[in-house]
Amino acid sequence: MRNYFEFYTIPESFLPDEKAIKQQYYQLSRQYHPDFFANEPQEKQAEILQLSTLNTNAYRTLSDADLRMQYILKEHGLLEEGGKNELPSDFLMEVMELNEALMELEFDFDAAILKQVSEQTIGMQAQLEADILPVLQRYPELHGITKDQALQQVKTYYLKKKYLLRIQETLSKFATQS
Repeated sequence: MRNYFEFYTIPESFLPDEKAIKQQYYQLSRQYHPDFFANEPQEKQAEILQLSTLNTNAYRTLSDADLRMQYILKEHGLLEEGGKNELPSDFLMEVMELNEALMELEFDFDAAILKQVSEQTIGMQAQLEADILPVLQRYPELHGITKDQALQQVKTYYLKKKYLLRIQETLSKFATQS
């Protein structure tokens, strides 16, 4: 499988030029449209179909911030199934406390506790975003840290964000019940 950034001839970035992605997608969509190759040999048609599919998958991935982050981390071997996805214990304790509060709300609903858990989750998410933004903005041209260290920081952010999204999903279920 070809690297999406190379296929689009843009540098690997967590915050790429969105316009460049869209331009490349449209240009390659025209270039590799299967209808233009209908009279070509079967081999050529199969190759064009493959390139057209690659273009669609690249666009879908690179134009979505979460999918793009996941893709970059996987490309660097940092998000493997069953791989080491360890998070700091203080974060895990905080998340465990939030989950326990949510479980208690299942049995004994209290709007004040729901609001508190919601605000705490939003605060954690905002802090997470603020902490990672400078790394995302400067990647891969970093000062003071290596590319590998930056990727590890992004991986930790990505995994923490997934935890917080699960909590937010549970919170939104409470919101629809009240």
